[in-house]
Amino acid sequence: MTPPDGSSVRAAVGAVRQLLDRVPDGNADVPAMGCSVTAVAGHLNSCLAFYAHDLAAGPADVSGMTVEPRPDALLAELTAGLAAWAEVLARTVDAARPDDRGSHSDGIADAAGFAAIGCAELLVHGTDVAAALDLAWEPPAEVAAAVRARLFPEVPATDDPVADLLWATGRLELPGRPRRTGWSYAMAPSA
Repeated sequence: MTPPDGSSVRAAVGAVRQLLDRVPDGNADVPAMGCSVTAVAGHLNSCLAFYAHDLAAGPADVSGMTVEPRPDALLAELTAGLAAWAEVLARTVDAARPDDRGSHSDGIADAAGFAAIGCAELLVHGTDVAAALDLAWEPPAEVAAAVRARLFPEVPATDDPVADLLWATGRLELPGRPRRTGWSYAMAPSA
């Protein structure tokens, strides 16, 4: 399977933007996140910005700052911003050398790892929003499969890569697999 890269990030953000563009009220609650849709969009912007930053910074911990949305930012503004931050992450990932590494709270990762966590945030929280608002939405299966393989290699693959990713992140239970109550990303590059 091809590891996640800049094109994966672009595909994931494209799907999430299409979803967020259909949200009628940015103040709607997203119980899985404990906040509004607008706050979820702000969280996604911050994640994408930091993942690009962390990969570019190298393996040293550089967590001395924050990137937060304005308190009065509208959902439409944050949705548009997602495209920009996703492009920053995609370009950072695609420009990285094979031996480049960055620091994340779950460990040191290569470019594919940072692409994967960006996609995971987008797909999982996009699903949180869709479920909360009862909106039909299907994350890109090929991206979900690549993310599951890179970040959750211990999770068996089935014929439903989106369900595999959602199970890996504690969002649902699957037949014969109770819902996970704890999980973390496998950030270390595969050998």
